[in-house]
Amino acid sequence: MPTADELYDEAIQVQQQGDLEGAIARLRDLLAQHPDYALAHGALSVFYSKLEKFDEAIQHAERVCELEPEDPFSFVALSLVCQKAGRIAEAERALWQARQAQAAARYGS
Repeated sequence: MPTADELYDEAIQVQQQGDLEGAIARLRDLLAQHPDYALAHGALSVFYSKLEKFDEAIQHAERVCELEPEDPFSFVALSLVCQKAGRIAEAERALWQARQAQAAARYGS
């Protein structure tokens, strides 16, 4: 049985071949087996954003933030998706959370 990393790599290969919907399907299958696999949620956020399915993109970006709350980049990515969706208040809140995570990483909690 393939590992989560292998399934993720396969999905990315499908996306790189130009099949965004196929990649999304593979990532959703991966998450059915490994619901806390942050990379898959992050990729789904990006792919849904490309398709302008912003509700789905934001949902997956938020999940990454839940899974990796200490990673400032997770919140920056959420902020960018919210900006694309026109949700400026949510984008600003996510950016503030990124700064908080960065400060915590730098100076301790």
